[in-house]
Amino acid sequence: MSSQHIYKKLEIVGSSKTSIEDAVQNALTECSKSVRNINWFEVVETRGHVRDGQIEHFQVTLKVGFRIQGS
Repeated sequence: MSSQHIYKKLEIVGSSKTSIEDAVQNALTECSKSVRNINWFEVVETRGHVRDGQIEHFQVTLKVGFRIQGS
């Protein structure tokens, strides 16, 4: 095993009808089903969908950092 850690970042989008925080959690929950060693996330964009003057859902774009296995 290496004494150095190597990381990779990927970009994902999550959504929720409830809140921005739920959109972030939904994205991370789904991402963690197929990506191991997630160490951090960064919200890079926040937006939402409006219908009839009301928020329909929230959407967030995240950059997710994870450690390459074996590093």
